[in-house]
Amino acid sequence: MILNPAIIALLTVSLLISTFAIYAAVIGFDIVRFWDIRDGGTRQLMLERKTYLVSTIFSYLLIFELLSLFLFVYTADDMHGIFVGAMCAAGSLNVNAFGYPTLVIKIFNFLLCGIWLIVNHTDNQGFDYPMIRPKYKFLMGIAVMLLLEAWLQLNYFKHLQANVITSCCGTLFSENAVGVAGVIAGLPSYPAKILFYLSVVLMLRTGIHYLVTGRSARIFAAMSVWLLLFSIVALISFIGVYFYELPTHHCPFCLLQGEYHFVGYPLYLSLLTAGITGGATGVIDGFKNLESLKTVIPGLQKKLCIVSMVGFVIFTLISTYPMIFSDFRLEGY
Repeated sequence: MILNPAIIALLTVSLLISTFAIYAAVIGFDIVRFWDIRDGGTRQLMLERKTYLVSTIFSYLLIFELLSLFLFVYTADDMHGIFVGAMCAAGSLNVNAFGYPTLVIKIFNFLLCGIWLIVNHTDNQGFDYPMIRPKYKFLMGIAVMLLLEAWLQLNYFKHLQANVITSCCGTLFSENAVGVAGVIAGLPSYPAKILFYLSVVLMLRTGIHYLVTGRSARIFAAMSVWLLLFSIVALISFIGVYFYELPTHHCPFCLLQGEYHFVGYPLYLSLLTAGITGGATGVIDGFKNLESLKTVIPGLQKKLCIVSMVGFVIFTLISTYPMIFSDFRLEGY
């Protein structure tokens, strides 16, 4: 099973990224210890050359890391026919103990890598690279998470067995299921809807306030992170149900299938993009008083804020469409 082309691609990319992450972490350790832009010595010159190399290569590798999340989910969904009881990626990921931890870490790394790319871009706008130490400390942490992801993913694919009977999404994401998924699926729909749409309004309100006044960027970032997390809850609780038109079907993975026009991909892409850009707005806010970035960061933050708002609006519009234009009514059940 590990000879599946998609699995080979995922493992190859993971190995490539992990190997370079170790190298980047070693370079990052030297940069954190010895970087001094005022020093014209040989060591400083070598560090400057290495940081150009690391930033350039790592930026491209992290883009592959971002794409690998969607390839991983697609592969898990495509394999569901192999396992008895599986109807989508939910069952495939439940075949062994490494499936869901791999997915969670990949999503977390997706967000971290996206924010690091924005931080790196911001730092490169300053003539003295004022964010270089925090940037490489951040990269060292990401390197550890990438190694953990590679280990989990390898073990997930390594321990796949076709003769294992797994659970279908109807069992895993039902109101009677034990665990977090069952609690989320069992949330009352009216309060969940009110909280979701209220969160969207508050996100837009704080975003517009920041664009107009230039203040409260971190509040907008906090609202973006909250809305990202609660949107995932809303997808399981009530949004997916409207696409399925089944009051008991809460699976967040079936939305990725052709039967539902692959609507899950634009939903998740818009949501994750909004979360990354919204969170990055707050991350770089802590560096806005640096002399070489005073004129750079405010403009970049506003662009990130707009992208985040647009991403959340797209997610909300796609989610709301079946609620308005279908005959299905959830509250009738």
